[in-house]
Amino acid sequence: MKAIIRSAGVAMAIATVVTLFAAALTQPIRAASPEEAHAGAPATTDHSVAGHDPSAAAPGQMPGMMQQHGPQMMQMHAKHAAMMGNVSASMPGQDAFGAIQEIVRMLEADPTTDWSKVNLEALRQHLIDMNEVTLKADVATKPIDGGLEITVTGSGRTLAAIQRMIPAHALEINGVNSWSVNSAPTANGVLLTVVSSDPKEVQHIRGLGFIGILVSGSHHQPHHLAMAKSELSHTH
Repeated sequence: MKAIIRSAGVAMAIATVVTLFAAALTQPIRAASPEEAHAGAPATTDHSVAGHDPSAAAPGQMPGMMQQHGPQMMQMHAKHAAMMGNVSASMPGQDAFGAIQEIVRMLEADPTTDWSKVNLEALRQHLIDMNEVTLKADVATKPIDGGLEITVTGSGRTLAAIQRMIPAHALEINGVNSWSVNSAPTANGVLLTVVSSDPKEVQHIRGLGFIGILVSGSHHQPHHLAMAKSELSHTH
């Protein structure tokens, strides 16, 4: 008899637990009232509240979240790709290549360009001369009354470049900053003299030295364009 009573008691306890659990599941989840929130009562979330997205709190609804945010993510990726697409390399990689590229763009932008007269090979040869004179020529400078005397020498391709470039540049630079510029050929190069009657310019000339004097003035870029268009009466 005692065993029967114990079994009945266990059965009733189990039934009570099941009934309470079922009742808990069927109760609506409500939001905490302002009074409860103020009193520190634990708040619950009512999924029936307007504007609340039940899928945001449900792990099983993650695909819904992806669908909601997907367009925004795609727009961000598209914007990033467009920004990267607008970035391009600007350096030509080689200075002579870039100088010729600059001239080609100018020729193509000019509707009056006579392409039957364009000679970019002459410009390329001139840039080779510039490289030889700038990097390979031997230079000796000596202060003289009113300025500087510069002896420029070399051999082979460098010597030919010196003999073409220096006299032509002397003609172009003569008169810049009120300078008097002259050149004279030597057995293995050119003798260049640059003088001025202005004491300040004398110091300027000596401070610039050979390469500084050679790059002075603003004739060289137009000179390249004219050479490419075969408008020069001399070549160097």
